[in-house]
Order: sequence, then C-alpha cells, then structure tokens
Amino acid sequence: MKYYLVAGEASGDLHGANLMKALKALDANAEFRFFGGDLMQAEGGTLVKHYADMAFMGFVEVVVNLNTILKNMKTCKQDIAAYKPDVLVLIDFPGFNLKIAEYTKSAGLPVYYYISPKVWAWNQKRVLKIKRIVDHLFCILPFEVEFYRSWGMEVDYVGNPLLDAITAFEPEPDFLQKNQLTDKKIIALLPGSRKQEITYLLPDMLAVADQFKDFQFVIAGAPSFKPEFYDQFLKDKNIPVIFNATYDLLTNAYAAIVASGTATLETALFNVPQVVVYKGNALTIAIARMLVKIKFISLVNLIVDRGIVTELIQEECNELKIARELNAIVNDRQNRAAMLRNYDELDQRMGHPGASAKTAALIIKYASKK
Repeated sequence: MKYYLVAGEASGDLHGANLMKALKALDANAEFRFFGGDLMQAEGGTLVKHYADMAFMGFVEVVVNLNTILKNMKTCKQDIAAYKPDVLVLIDFPGFNLKIAEYTKSAGLPVYYYISPKVWAWNQKRVLKIKRIVDHLFCILPFEVEFYRSWGMEVDYVGNPLLDAITAFEPEPDFLQKNQLTDKKIIALLPGSRKQEITYLLPDMLAVADQFKDFQFVIAGAPSFKPEFYDQFLKDKNIPVIFNATYDLLTNAYAAIVASGTATLETALFNVPQVVVYKGNALTIAIARMLVKIKFISLVNLIVDRGIVTELIQEECNELKIARELNAIVNDRQNRAAMLRNYDELDQRMGHPGASAKTAALIIKYASKK
C-alpha cells in the first residue's frame, strides 16, 4: 500500500519512523511519502518537507508565522492529492494535522490519526470535530480512552511508542570518551527542538551552571540546528552541545533540566531525576492560562495525576528557582530517592512496548476493509 504520513516536530519524526518500520514488517509492498524528519527519511520513501520548517508553538507565534503555515498546508494538501495514497496517517501536531484531516476526509480519503490531539487540556468540544473527520484514532495515554468514550467516541489504545524507541535503543559504550566528557556527574540540558523554546529556555538553564561546579553540564542539541546556533547562548561557557545522542546522554545523566514536552517522559523513563521548565511569549502564556484546564503541563505528572516532578512555568522559570529545584534532586538524597520511587509508579502505568507494531497492524486491518 501507499502511505502518506505527516509529522511536524521531532517527537513525531521519532514515532513516525518507528511506525514506518512496523508497517514495512507487515506490508512488503509499503511505499512512503511524508512530512517529517531525518529519522523517517532513514526508513526510506520521500521526504517532502522537514519539520524544522514547520514547528511553531503558541498562539502569538502561530499568528506571526501564519503565512508560512498556510503555505505548508497548501503544499501538503496538493502533494497528498497528487500522490493518491491508500492510507493517510497524521501524527500528533494538531493545529496543522486537523486541517489536513478535514481536507482529506472531504476528498474521500480515510484518515488515521496517531497520537491524540490534547483536546482534554482545553476546548474539549473539538472532540466533535475529530469524530467527524477522523476514521480511526490511536491513543498513547491510558486516560484518553475514557475521555473520548465520555464524548461518545471509541478509540484504540495502543500503548506509548516511547517504550518502543527506548527498548530498541542500544547505548554507545564509549559515549563519554567520544564526546570528551569528564568523570564528573552529568546534568543534561534538554531545551527543546524548536527555535523559540530554545531561545526562551536555554539562557536560564545555562545560568545555573556556575552554581554546580562539581557537575558537568551537557546540552542535547536539536538535530535541525547547527552548533553555531547554540554559540550565541553559550558565549564564554565551556558546555558541550551533543547532537543525535539524547538517549545516550540520558543514559549517562545524573539529573536533567527539561523543556516541557515529550522529553520529560523520556527523561523519566530513563530514570533521571528532572526539573521541568517552560517559558514563552507572555501573551501566549496568558491566553493559555485562560484556556487550558489541566493541573500539570508535563506528561510525567499528567500520567500519574499528581506532581512528582517540579514544573517551573513562565515567571517561575528563572535562575534562582531552577537552581533551588536542581539542588534538591542532586544534593538532597531524600528528595532524589522520592522522585525515583515515583518513577516506578509511572513505569507501571506506562505498560509495555509494542505501540508501533499494534498501530501498524490496526492500520492495515482497517485499511483492508475499505
């Protein structure tokens, strides 16, 4: 079959690549065309547009970049129409992908949506639109099944694909030596994959380094950027930026400061104590606080439904508070042990690997009935 996938950010690229791998295992004639990234490209097929040119997050940021977003949507719609895929798989990225779903549904193409839009966080009535334009929704968070059912929509719970990625990961045995790292314990900095979040968050992350001289700080570089991009933030600080090795970094990290997003869950699954941070455009945050109806922003806390990792948002995301919370997980044994114990509960709720294979099997099953 011919598959068209649309992923608009780094996490979508990761999950898209694993899904493509699973589809190839079940469908020897699988052909792929996609919006995505380097990981999906490595699985074969044709990359139409890289997510580096698509990832805009926040109300204000979307308005500022609206022309670019609309051009990307037009390109995507035209390319889907020209390719005429048997299956369209939209991966997360709801602001963009729900528009694509609406278009393709009207054109008579079945729509498969992998990784639910976070409609449970705000404007829950969007479920009604999803019911209308999405044929099959594959959810990765356990609480989403009951949420959708409360709106009269049945979905498939497939487990979390991060477990697949982490299970398949093979650590680099010479990671420290190859990257010229010392024997000091590592504090990993994961400032995100988008330009705007790195710009907002990395300066505050770097500001605390001088207060932890017994540790070495290492930045997980986003694959869509070059080292020169990070130089503007580092200035005279001798802190390495390592690309395409986030899981190796987490394997060796003692603690981490992490931008809110998928990386918070990855960090927890690698059993690394963390401080979660988020900062953005002031107007965007103000609007979000009026609209968003959830208690937490990190996936770790959302899944266990309580605050097991500290979240520092907007005005609280500053050098003083980041340093205080980081100190609590690197120098306070009781706090550190408590967070690691709480990670055990998270592991239980996450379940087992197999999301990619299960989703691929369901897609092929549903598509064969069309």
